[in-house]
This record gives sequence, C-alpha cells and structure tokens, in this order.
Amino acid sequence: MKILVLEDNKRLSNVIKQALSDECYDVDCFYDGDSALEVLKNGYSCFILDINVPNLDGISILKAIRQNSNSLPVIIISSNHDLEKVKKSYDFGCDDYLKKPFYIFELVQKVKKLSKVQRCCIKFDEQHRYDCSKHILYKGDEEIELTKKEILFLELFSNNLHHIATYTELEEYVWEGDDTSLVNIRAMIKRLRKKIPYESIVIVKGMGYSLNKSVSLV
Repeated sequence: MKILVLEDNKRLSNVIKQALSDECYDVDCFYDGDSALEVLKNGYSCFILDINVPNLDGISILKAIRQNSNSLPVIIISSNHDLEKVKKSYDFGCDDYLKKPFYIFELVQKVKKLSKVQRCCIKFDEQHRYDCSKHILYKGDEEIELTKKEILFLELFSNNLHHIATYTELEEYVWEGDDTSLVNIRAMIKRLRKKIPYESIVIVKGMGYSLNKSVSLV
C-alpha cells in the first residue's frame, strides 16, 4: 500500500518513513504542499499531512484530496494546538489528528486501523497464495517474482476481494496516475495469469477485472 507523507521536518519525515517501511508500506515523503499537490492522484491509499508546511498548507491538501475521494484515509499531524485548526481538519474530512510530539508507534497503529490492511493471504488454489503483508506470491514453498504493477494489482483486492477494479482505478493505482492503454493493462494481466491459476482473474466486460469467486482470503 502506498502512503504519502507531507512533513517539512526531514528528520521526523525520515523516522515516519522508516517505521512505515518496516511494516511493508510503500512511502513517499514530500516537504512542501505544492510538490504533494502534484502527485495526489498517483495511487496513494493513505495520506499523513502536517498542517504547517511551505507553500500550500496541509489543510488545503486535505481539501484537494476530498474533492476526489471521501474514502481515502487522511491523518493530520501538527504542533499547532489551536482548536480552530483541529476543527477545520475534521470539518474538511480528516480521519484522525495527532498533536506533536507523538509516539511513532501510535501513528503506525492509526495507519493500520484506518487503512484496514490485515496481515492475510489471497488464496488462489491449494498451491498459489499471495501474502498481502509481505507482497510475495508463493507456489507451494517457492517464491514467485512479481513486478511492481502485478503487486499493486493484487493489492487492490486485499481489502475488498471480489470488487471490480475498473480501468480508471487500474490507471490511477497500478499505473500510479500515469496514462496507459487497454493494451498495456491486458499485457500485464496476461503476464500475471502465467504466475497464478489462469481463471483466477475474471474479465468484467466494459468495466475492468475482478477475482474469481473461488479465490478467498485466509
């Protein structure tokens, strides 16, 4: 799962990144609001935002996120104890608010809770399983190498196993906001089908892809 961290204190930013990376999250750090604003649609599943950062503040970034999604978790972190700032954060849709200084452990737990990422496996059949926390595909005891896009594709189903991943969702999450084509998407699916049971990925005509009903979480 990809997380965006907006924090202009580079030392704190690095500590946050290390703690979340240790939990197998993919973390990108930004130190000013303008640079964060440019990449909001690059497939992030969670946002950690400081309020007082250069150029564009964290609350403005929160508003921009909520213009596109009401479901993506956003955690505000700030040394600002002004009640009005806290109220504004919640008014614009933040999911949680941490006042500095805070325990990094506490932040990690909030990310886990809000993102609903469970340490589970996607089971394709008796041989093939994908470990969602380690991002590893197994065939029996053998590890099968996956590309980053294949990992991101499987990650889409870790919280909602049988939902339909639309072409737009694939472009925003798997291709991280970059323009792509149906040819590229189909080519990635074709390669992945060689690594898991072919029938595990189902085409939903005109919409996108889903996982077969026989696929389960364990």
